[in-house]
Amino acid sequence: MKLLLLGGTGEARALAAALHPDVEVISSLAGRVPDPALPVGAVRIGGFGGVDGMRQWLRAAAIDAVVDATHPFAATITAHAAQVCADLALPHLVLARPAWSPGSAVVVGSDVEAAETVADNRYSRVFLTTGRSGTRAFKDVDAWFLIRAVTAPDAATLPAHHELLLSRGPYHYEGELALLREHRIDALVTKNSGGAMTQPKLDAAATAGVPVIMVDRPLLPAGVQAVGTVAEAVDWVRRSAQGCPGRG
Repeated sequence: MKLLLLGGTGEARALAAALHPDVEVISSLAGRVPDPALPVGAVRIGGFGGVDGMRQWLRAAAIDAVVDATHPFAATITAHAAQVCADLALPHLVLARPAWSPGSAVVVGSDVEAAETVADNRYSRVFLTTGRSGTRAFKDVDAWFLIRAVTAPDAATLPAHHELLLSRGPYHYEGELALLREHRIDALVTKNSGGAMTQPKLDAAATAGVPVIMVDRPLLPAGVQAVGTVAEAVDWVRRSAQGCPGRG
């Protein structure tokens, strides 16, 4: 079986390792992060050129099935993969890590709504963890921001008052709690990415009494099949492999 694995996440790397070497996996990374953690097996880096480009690539590469294990907020590539796989009648699965329970967090629908919530509540020292593409909405908010991202956002998108912290998880509860206290944070803004790697910031915020503003994740395309664990994705791939002509 020849599988295209859309990823870059920890779940994608774990799935590639679990399938190797029994399944021929080509992992596709967007290429937005310098020096990414690479999975085992073949890797392609870069976009496909939209729906038409992805359709052509899948045909040319003779792909048998597609697993989308991208970040829960990578809505564009997820929508494109769902459309193309439906067009080509290719087996298609989304591996989506379970969302966090928002608890007492204020749930909003976008970065813009999160910025409005910060401004309306007059928070003054904000821990912003929405990634490099999430800073633009906060550019004109009158507050100081501790901005954590894997790669630096474009300077033109940054608020006037900020400190940039470039790092990559996993993070730990003690360190997150110390960070909140050291910088006197009075609000945490996060996307509902789910997963254990960055969960400690929510636990630390609860301990410190720091309010959380959580951007809700986009809905998956209608009709797609989705699982929440790597083990479930492995089972799906192995079942799909038995249906490939001349395989299994």
